[in-house]
Amino acid sequence: MGKKGGCGFVGWLMVLVILALLGVGIFLVVRHKMNKSDDDGDSIPGPPGAIQKKYSDALNVAVQFFDVQKAGKLNEDKITWRGDSALEDGRTVKLDLSKGMYDAGDHMKFGFPMAFTATVLSWSILEYGDQMEAVNQLGTAQDSLKWITDFLIHAHPSDNVLYVQVGDPVSDHKCWDRPEDMTEKRPVFQVNASSPGSDVAAEAAAALASASLVFKKKDSDYSSTLLKHAKQLFSFADKYRGSYCDSIPGSATYYNSTGYGDELLWAASWLYHATGDRSYLQYVTGSNGNDFADFGNPSWFSWDNKLPGIQVLLARLTFLGEKDTSNSGLQQYRETAEAVMCGLIPDSPTATSSRTDGGLVWVSDWNALQQPVAAAFLASVYSDYLRTSGKRQFSCSGSTFKSSDLKKFARSQADYVLGDNPMKLSYLVGYGDKYPQFVHHRGASIPADASTGCSDGWKWLSSTDPNPNVAMGALVGGPFKNDSYVDDRNNTMQTEPSTYNSAAMVGLLSGLVATSSVVQSFN
Repeated sequence: MGKKGGCGFVGWLMVLVILALLGVGIFLVVRHKMNKSDDDGDSIPGPPGAIQKKYSDALNVAVQFFDVQKAGKLNEDKITWRGDSALEDGRTVKLDLSKGMYDAGDHMKFGFPMAFTATVLSWSILEYGDQMEAVNQLGTAQDSLKWITDFLIHAHPSDNVLYVQVGDPVSDHKCWDRPEDMTEKRPVFQVNASSPGSDVAAEAAAALASASLVFKKKDSDYSSTLLKHAKQLFSFADKYRGSYCDSIPGSATYYNSTGYGDELLWAASWLYHATGDRSYLQYVTGSNGNDFADFGNPSWFSWDNKLPGIQVLLARLTFLGEKDTSNSGLQQYRETAEAVMCGLIPDSPTATSSRTDGGLVWVSDWNALQQPVAAAFLASVYSDYLRTSGKRQFSCSGSTFKSSDLKKFARSQADYVLGDNPMKLSYLVGYGDKYPQFVHHRGASIPADASTGCSDGWKWLSSTDPNPNVAMGALVGGPFKNDSYVDDRNNTMQTEPSTYNSAAMVGLLSGLVATSSVVQSFN
């Protein structure tokens, strides 16, 4: 008995030692995962890991710009210097078009960029909702999205009619006043079967289809309403083809659409994700893809050009969605998406040479941050598709790169925006110790207690004093190619913010705030 007891004791001792070693090993692995740099992006992540405080703080700031831009009756005083505005919008046509958002520093509601703002915000939530929730920003993002989609629903009173603009830009730009004090007339403009607008109608369809996925679990009835309108708008856009700028020429000066083919593909792509109806997939992989997709030619994602977004979104199917990944059409989208990615990584043989000395991808003097921020968002998303699917690597003209290389690029652009640049200036208003003080924004430039009409508010535009109100979360236009920035309210190309820039910035920051996988399916 004594001998058997001795052997049992030794055996149990060995078991305890082994268990202790296993415990230590697990602890070290977990600690390594929690503490590892985001540069180590090759392992497949799980739920949101350690929060990156810098990006969390920046995200908290960035989402506030949507509250700055809201029109209509504001239910909460989130921005203390904002109040109700544009309450009569749409009354002349017996519609409530009071909601929605002003596109930039003026008081126009342009449906084309507004719908794009909603689509990108929806996509950001669908990919990175877990990260947003981990830092308490998901509800805020959803609320801002709904503020736009409510407007789009009201702007679509019948199958083949969509109101796409509120306000006359000529008369609006003759004023410098607070939105709460507007007295100028607010005409509304529509596209319809005889005056089509395939680009804006399809963009609205994309916005509503993607938003239907965001609200599917939260509010199934609202989600169904969004999807119904999205289907109708896509049918309208496809059946009655034409550019909205031909129907509403005044819009071309501000948001000129260079074509509607990309929006048709964009809308069909989102409708396929939202419905699973393969006719939408056939739409983008068949003759319409051949006509409009511009396969093999990488370009820049923006309110006017949806092609890079489509390419990445459809590449998702080859990584995570489609059982049959041999679909030649989808493969063409993925190959073009990878060409876009190869153009972004600095060490790639096909990398764009158009960068500032400070490392920012640079495409245009006007609103220079739009393309690099949008490209960085796409790079973050594509990186997570690679990692979640376990593919991890891709090739650029014979050179192999990792998903972590894309994340590194995405972080480099975000860090530049947040102050790691030659000016040592945060281009995200309200973030950091040094950010623009003379943002080209009417409401921010005029004291909340000032009494101004249309014409007597111009003194605030030319004032040499900093803005009395902080346009929290505004992403200004950005630097010139020499990394310089002139903080002057009249310097519109550099100091004016926009909602569509903010949507991409929210998506980018959400993808960086924590390491995580993306969902296998939006449904």
